[in-house]
Order: sequence, then structure tokens, then C-alpha cells
Amino acid sequence: MAIPDVEHILERGSIPQLRAALVARRVSTEETVAWHLSRIAAVDRSGSAINAVREVSARAIEDARRADQDMASGLDRGPLHGIPVLLKDNILTADGMAATAGSAALSDFRPSRDADLVRRLRQAGAIILGKTNMTEFADYVSDVMPAGFSGAGGMVRNPHGGEYGRGQGSSVGSAASVAASLAMVAIGTETQNSIQTPAAFSSVVGYKPSVGVLSCAGIFPLVPSQDTPGPITRSVSDAALVAAILSGADPVATGTRSASSLAGVRIGVPRRQMADRSEFDHVMALFERCLSRLSAAGAVIVDPCDLPSAEQVQALRSCVFRAAFKAALNAFLTEQGAPCGIGSLQALIAWNELHLDAIPYGQSLLLGAEATCGYEEPNYRPDRERDLALSSTEGIDAALAAHDVQVLIAPMGAAAKCTGKAGAPVVAIPSGVDSTGAPFGVSVFASAGADATLVSVAAGIERIIGERRAPSLAQDASAH
Repeated sequence: MAIPDVEHILERGSIPQLRAALVARRVSTEETVAWHLSRIAAVDRSGSAINAVREVSARAIEDARRADQDMASGLDRGPLHGIPVLLKDNILTADGMAATAGSAALSDFRPSRDADLVRRLRQAGAIILGKTNMTEFADYVSDVMPAGFSGAGGMVRNPHGGEYGRGQGSSVGSAASVAASLAMVAIGTETQNSIQTPAAFSSVVGYKPSVGVLSCAGIFPLVPSQDTPGPITRSVSDAALVAAILSGADPVATGTRSASSLAGVRIGVPRRQMADRSEFDHVMALFERCLSRLSAAGAVIVDPCDLPSAEQVQALRSCVFRAAFKAALNAFLTEQGAPCGIGSLQALIAWNELHLDAIPYGQSLLLGAEATCGYEEPNYRPDRERDLALSSTEGIDAALAAHDVQVLIAPMGAAAKCTGKAGAPVVAIPSGVDSTGAPFGVSVFASAGADATLVSVAAGIERIIGERRAPSLAQDASAH
């Protein structure tokens, strides 16, 4: 493994580049996995101690050897064969690793079945490297808990410095892992902002597909009508490749092509209650520069391209989250046989009350959910219908149609609330850093179901304004 370009591929390269090195026998899967395990020890467990990975798989080296044997015998499982992948800790695996959803109450839950997406990854030859820490129960425990905290895993640090703040999403461990080159692929999940926002704050690509494109079977739920897994990677093309495999599509036949030219591609800029919110004032110069560069590349920037329902969406307060979470979690825990004796939300709350050290920020959101009647909550159905109407029909869909644009673009995670309620696809693209050195990125989004168009245009946008910054990390020399 002394070949310099292999080391560069492992730290900065793409899935196809690593696959080519594996196929050419310039590096083995076992060496690749060992390199990543060593890096986790050097910068995650010690060194910068970002605490992105909760657990590494005891089977990873064994699985890597099997992948090498398959390749040596001429068996090619496809573009993920031999590629290490990290999984968010709400995704179930049957390999002895715990699935905690960040909860200390579930720290000993070891599932007996793989989630659907894990089964697809294994069939494709990917190596499950380990589990990433996440904001506990997808950030639905307390309304004051910072992103990145969980009773099971502690606090995740942003590799670029500091911690992830309140509201920065729950797939922080997955985003931090890719940013720190602990894996070139990590799987996150999103209900409202948990892939796109951590990706933006970590200078990595995050792809949240339309709800329903990827299976949620075997994943702890939050709001099933909005939940979806999605890949976090170094590039849009890598994210598209992983998503194709997770959806069961042929990644070669459906290979996402970057728009060969952005000439004539119409990109809308939703300003009201989105890009122009005061929380984004400090990055607006960067956002405007991105728009100028896209325009210079031939894109037609429609600005403004506002959502007719912009103010109403931003003001939305519905019972959907708390009602759906109670019903879905109760059903999931029952299906899993009451893991660790936790068979319901009520049982979880009771356990937490006996272990207050595990919930230092309280459990206000859990209590609010338990107080509902689940899906029988009187306002659930009308609230869900209103959420969909305002975010989709009168929101994203209306803006796209009114201005004949293919996609919309906004700074950081500005679109998260709207895209979450709409079940719409989003691609977060890193675009440099702000004046403080913190990562900056844009979110590109479209109507639910328009994933192919979105990803193609996003790849073209990435080619013009994409700028992923690697963090400066301290390493523990003894780990090498």
C-alpha cells in the first residue's frame, strides 16, 4: 500500500477510482478496510476525537477477505464490490452490531435481520464498516438538545471544528465520517433536514431521494410519510451510484450523467422565507457568487422564483411529527420484540426517567409525542394534508411550474422544512467556506419524483461551483 495514488484515492478519491484500484490489484479490499479502521482509530477515537463512529464491525476484515476471494475467482458484484460503507445507527444489521438510534436504553439491541438497504449493500459486495453516531432518535428527544448528542454515543464533533449546533440534523456522524475520510460512503436518513444540513456543515455531498425511492424497512422511524435513507459521499456521481444500488436499479443503466452543459438549464432562486432569511445573511455573498458563476456557465437563473406558500410553510406548526412518531415507533418496537425491554414510547420514557444521566437535555419531545393519540390524533390527517398542499402543490411544484424551471437552489439547509414535508429530493453540494473558515454549501431541490432530473442538474452545478474542503485533523501516530 505504498503507492501514493492509492493513499490519495482512499483520502480524497471516488468510488470508481477505488474500484479500479481494487480490480487492478493495486490494493486489496482487506488493505482498504484496514486503512479505514486505522484512520478511525487515529482521528475518531483519538487525535481530533470527532466521535463520529459509535462501533466498528467485528466482521469487517472477514468480509473484506471474502470480497477479495470473490474478485480473485472472477466474481464481480458491481461498482460497490469491496467498498467500505458506514451506516447511521438507526439502521439495523444482523452482524452483531448494536442498533441504538442513539438511545442508551437500546445500547444492547442487536437485531436478527439486516435492513433492506443493508441487504442490498451486501449483495453488491460493499463492506459494512461500522455504525455512525447520530442525534438521538433523529433529533426527536428534546427541543434544546444539540445536534450530534446521543445517550448511547455522546457528542459528535464537526471535523471542521466545534460541535454541530441545535437543528443541524441527525446524520451528523455519517457526514462527519465522510468529511474526515473515515469512509468514502456513509448512509444517513432524513425526515426534514438530517442529510442535507449536516452535509452542508461538513463540506460533503448529501443526497436525500424522494420519499419512497429507497426502502425504510429495518430503519427506526420518525415520520414514515417523510422518512428516507440516503447516501453521503464526496461527489454527486458517487451519491447517485449508491442510491441506484440501494433502490435496486442497475447503476450502469441508470448511471447519472452530469448535465453536459448548463446552457439553457433554468434554475430558480426562492428568496422569500428561504434564501433571504436572516440566519443566512453571513453567507449570502457566497451564495450570490455561486449564482453568478452558474449564470456565466450558461444557466438561466430565475431570481426570484418564490414559493407562493412561502410564508405559510415557514409558519407551519402541525401535529404530524409527534403523532406519527408515537404510532410508528410503537409499531417498530413491537415488531422487533421489545428490544432491551423497550416495547413502546411509554416504556422508553419510563426507562429515561430512571436514568436521567442518559438524557441531560430532558425528553420534552418524547413526552409531547406520548401525549398524542398517534395516527388517531384528531388533527393528524388534516395537518398532514395541509403540510403536503403547502409544501408541494402550492409550494415547490407551483414555483417550478410558474417559472418553467427544472430545479430550485438555496443556501445551506434553507429548504429543509419545505422539502421534508413535500417528500421532495434534495442534493447538498459543498461550495467552499465562509469568512470564518466554516463550510458553505447549497441545496438543489425539485418536485417529489423528479430525482433523475435533479441529480443530473446537480452534477452539472457541482462541476461549476462544487468545492469540497477537507478538514485539518490531528492524528494519533500510535494508531498507524
